Amino acid sequence: MSDQREKILGCACELYLRDGLRGFSMRKLARSVGVTAPALYRHYESREQVLADVVRHAYGNFTATLYRALEGRTPEERLIRAGEAYLDFALKNTRWYQILFVSCEQLGMPVLPSDIEAMGWAIHQFWVDRVIECQAAGILREGDPLKISLTMWAFAHGMLSLYHNGHFPMDDETFRREYERSAVTMMQGVASEQFAAQIADRRSGDPVVGAA
Repeated sequence: MSDQREKILGCACELYLRDGLRGFSMRKLARSVGVTAPALYRHYESREQVLADVVRHAYGNFTATLYRALEGRTPEERLIRAGEAYLDFALKNTRWYQILFVSCEQLGMPVLPSDIEAMGWAIHQFWVDRVIECQAAGILREGDPLKISLTMWAFAHGMLSLYHNGHFPMDDETFRREYERSAVTMMQGVASEQFAAQIADRRSGDPVVGAA
């Protein structure tokens, strides 16, 4: 991706999150980027095309971050790394994280392009796969892996959304500690009996399995 296109997408993401769809126009985006509207139209024909690429860019960065967790040697290590990657991405790339969860209607589209839908499903399957292999290893309790992965995601996204919306008045490092303490409690609900006992003994500052 060219530097100019990267700049356009970054400015578009900020403009959309600040002003919403009604306040988003190609002319305003051009001013934000520092180019003329005709110059912007050489890259994109409409605001919908811009916003679709913003979502693609967010998914691409998010997926690359998560998939590095697969370098872990065991199911537990991969789950820990994935959880840490989720939290790090959401805290360090707040605008890209937020744009991932905007609905197609909020973007002015009747449906999301099929390739974006596929990106979302790939991430969904990534988490289900982490649950399945951790169940096989005796780390997570038996049960529907989809329901367990949704429980874990609901915890992570709920905590982060509350923080991003200003409901937890603290800095990132303080939030990270509180998040990890809460994650211990959440994980005890989905862990196997043996593993639940292990994570209960962890110190509050230690990495927590299943941060997402």
